[in-house]
Amino acid sequence: MSVHAIRIGGADAAQGRFQTRETLLQAWFLIKVTAVPSVLMAIPFGVIVSAQVGNIVSQLGAESMIGAAGGLGVIKQGAPMASALMLGGAGAAAIAADLGARTVREEVDAMRVMGLDPVQRLVVPRIAAMMLVAPLLNVLIVVVGIGSGFLVAVAALDVTPGSYWTSFGAFTTTVDIWVSLVKAFLFGFVVVVIACQRGLEAEGGPRGVADGVNAAVVMSVAVVTVFNTLITQVVTMFFPLRMA
Repeated sequence: MSVHAIRIGGADAAQGRFQTRETLLQAWFLIKVTAVPSVLMAIPFGVIVSAQVGNIVSQLGAESMIGAAGGLGVIKQGAPMASALMLGGAGAAAIAADLGARTVREEVDAMRVMGLDPVQRLVVPRIAAMMLVAPLLNVLIVVVGIGSGFLVAVAALDVTPGSYWTSFGAFTTTVDIWVSLVKAFLFGFVVVVIACQRGLEAEGGPRGVADGVNAAVVMSVAVVTVFNTLITQVVTMFFPLRMA
């Protein structure tokens, strides 16, 4: 289905008939259901990372490195995974429920009878919306996570603001930012494909819709975790010093 959706979406974009309005509506819906929970997740995540890293580096006498260690932890691992969990938990559930309800009401079958491709009408706009929202959500979590970590480091760990940002700027590179954005982009694609697939496969009435939503969320989290491990290993092969 993902290959079919990419082919149809590319053809529609090339011919100037891509469903831009529907994509923007779906993107706004995803932002509404994920933005606030993402902020609420990013704040304690940044605090925990900064506190744990601060305790370790304090024992080593390297308090000035808290900014680099905490910031890189949020950018490289925390933000992409938090984005994927939010999109998989809230976004994927909403998409699977919507498409599942359409499927059990036989709306999808009616579209096929009328000669309309459900993938083109329903799946492609949602994939485009998710791939648009995922990097934006990742940036939001990075900003909030690093900001909360900075406040904890300055207020509780007696780290000076200058040393925090100096170490953060000395070790963080554009490669780290791009890796984080690409990971969020890929995670969003995987999550939305799973959600659409499970929604279109729903059967058996409301129970089938619920089972599809549950399967979409569980599979999204599991697949994203495996993908994150693989991507981290690949990036480590090409940028070992940056990852270290």
